[in-house]
Amino acid sequence: MPTFDLYLPRTYSTPRARGQHIHPVAAAWMLFATWNEQARQRRALASLDDHMLRDIGITRVDAARECEKPFWR
Repeated sequence: MPTFDLYLPRTYSTPRARGQHIHPVAAAWMLFATWNEQARQRRALASLDDHMLRDIGITRVDAARECEKPFWR
């Protein structure tokens, strides 16, 4: 029996790249979501132990440097 993927592939172009304008509230929401995701990923990176960091090919110093960045960068 065949299986079907119900998720469409994610597009990586933004409305602005396609020449469309988005509402300022939507733009602010997208910016907030991006900042929130960056902060979440940095918290996850900070929680990794040395063995896991070695698995992904970075050092504790590299991880600390990334985690020290403010959420908007």
